[in-house]
Order: sequence, then C-alpha cells, then structure tokens
Amino acid sequence: MKRKIIEINEELCTGCGECIPNCAEGSLRIIDGKARLVADKLCDGLGACLGHCPAGALVIIEREAEDFDQEAVDQFLAAEKTQPPSRCPSAQLKMMQPSSCEAANSPSAQTGSALSHWPVQIRLVPPSAPFLENCDLLIAADCTALAYAGLQQDFLQGRKVMMGCPKFDDQQLYVDRFTELFKTRQLKSVTLLIMEVPCCSAMLQIVRRAYNQAGAKVSVQQVVVSTQGEIVDRRDWQ
Repeated sequence: MKRKIIEINEELCTGCGECIPNCAEGSLRIIDGKARLVADKLCDGLGACLGHCPAGALVIIEREAEDFDQEAVDQFLAAEKTQPPSRCPSAQLKMMQPSSCEAANSPSAQTGSALSHWPVQIRLVPPSAPFLENCDLLIAADCTALAYAGLQQDFLQGRKVMMGCPKFDDQQLYVDRFTELFKTRQLKSVTLLIMEVPCCSAMLQIVRRAYNQAGAKVSVQQVVVSTQGEIVDRRDWQ
C-alpha cells in the first residue's frame, strides 16, 4: 500500500542520534554512523522525530510501504527490553567546552574536565563525527584512564578521544571504524595509549591494520602504560 513514512537523507545525516529517543516505536537506529529505519511496519509516519534532527535529514514522504503494525511495534519493544540498549543517549554527539588542564587536574577543586565531546567509546563514535575532522586524536584503552593519573593533563588536553577495550568489544568493528576514519578524516596526529597487559596488544594490531588498509600517512605515537601507572614505552610510527 502507499502511505506516509519517514525518509532519511544519508548525505545530510551526521549520525548524531538526536532523532532516536523521539521515535516512540523504536523504528530508528544509528547503524554504520547513519540513522536507519529498522522496518517500514514499525514507522507510523507521523513524524515525531522530524523536529529533532539538527541537519534536516528527516522528511515524511509518501511511497509504497508495508502497513504500520502496532502489534509488531509492541513485540519489538518488548524484545528490546531483554537486549542491551541500542538507543542509549550516549550515542548522541555533543560538543562541550573543555576546562583548562589546571582546573581539570586540580586535586582540591576537581571542577572541570579536558573532555570536549561526547560520546567517547569507539563503538559509539561514528567516523563522520564532525569533531574528528582536523583533530589531534587520542585512541586510548579503557584501563589507561585509571592506571595513568595524568591522563587529562598529559594526553586528553587539546585532543579528541576514542576509548575502548579490544578484549570485550568487537575487534572487527574497531578495524572497520578506524579504517573509515583514516580514509575520510584529515587528522593532525594520532596518539595510541595502551596498557602493557597482553589484551592491549590487540588494540595496537587493530590500529595498525586499519592504518595500513586505509593507506594513512598521519603520524602516530604509541605510548604504553604499566599497571603501576608508569609510561614504559613511547615510540613513533607511520
């Protein structure tokens, strides 16, 4: 049947995720850095998500589509409750005003952070995120934030960050994400901050593989932190 339904302009979509929480039927998802319609039958075509897209990528059109099915929506949402949340607000891109390194690292004040954007998890940051263009990028293993006391001052200040754990996350997703990032973004520099533990060696291999696949030329500094919080190795590679 022909009916009203959402259409997403992929060229305009930035993958910010602002539309996701405003779709009561759960029919929108961020997939590969872009908003996608999960299934025609889950979209009621009323357009509650339209006003929440800062890029104007969403419109209502009329086309041949499966009829809206409220029962299917109810089943879909019920099944979703048993799965890890994929519409987490953490997927929404945000730019913030970072504090100076002095404020961010003052033990007595602790009133600020050098973090300038959100999200930070590798699996949530799309390579198309605007804050990644022309930046100094920090790729950090999760544990480094706790092991190295001076991370804010020594590594985060003035950089954008992507963090993750190759042991618990999808390593191929990491490779694909970094490959696309190296291909599509102009980066000033990359700092790879990892732990000396064996599982962190996978992060090094992931970044090297993506770097080679993309034919990247950006300079990379590899920094290794011990479990005691000391820098035990620092080297540059291209």
